[in-house]
Amino acid sequence: MKQKYAVIVFMVLIAASGLTSFSSYCATERLVEDDMSQALALALDEQQSDVISADTIRVFNSHLQLNQLRGHAMLAVDTRQKGFRCEARCSAATIFSMSEQRPALVLWITAMLWAVFCLYRRKQVIPMLTGVQHYGGLNYAESEGRFFDAEGQHVKLTPMQQQLMEMFFRSESHLLTKTEICEALWPKKEDASETLYTLIRRLKPIIEQHSDLKIEADRGKAYELKVR
Repeated sequence: MKQKYAVIVFMVLIAASGLTSFSSYCATERLVEDDMSQALALALDEQQSDVISADTIRVFNSHLQLNQLRGHAMLAVDTRQKGFRCEARCSAATIFSMSEQRPALVLWITAMLWAVFCLYRRKQVIPMLTGVQHYGGLNYAESEGRFFDAEGQHVKLTPMQQQLMEMFFRSESHLLTKTEICEALWPKKEDASETLYTLIRRLKPIIEQHSDLKIEADRGKAYELKVR
């Protein structure tokens, strides 16, 4: 699997975990609000007053259907409007603790295990070589003179393709002019334009298959190895 797909899987798992957690929280929040509202209505109906007292709190708690709310739900008086209005409130932490977070936790743990697995696999399959250059999901082990993809698999190239890719990697800008390529690969050939075109055409699908790179032509005068 390419590195970008591994990252996509990780992000999807994290997003799914977050959405599952949020959905569970919202559902629990609605249950808590409904339970507190009905308990408050019953308590005020019994007391026949908006004044909060110890009896109000006791009766309010006795009418709560959710046991986890007892001792955590709060009664307050809202004075922002005309008159007094009693409100039942509950902290976000309490609601979160009451919500079903196990599915979200499972997804989050799965995402972490996936990340660890990908990192472990990457370290295992990519040879421990010196002078490894990384660019766009492609790795060049200069000590061996070989290219590896993100999974550490050897990318098979013809001698000419290998030489051209080495030139791209050794160039700081990853850009090579048509002239310098032809002079390096076919120094004795007067016009190697057609040969170069064929080489590039056959190399492109190999590079795109094994990495996130592509070869772009600049008006037929130069070629650049770029990240897609």
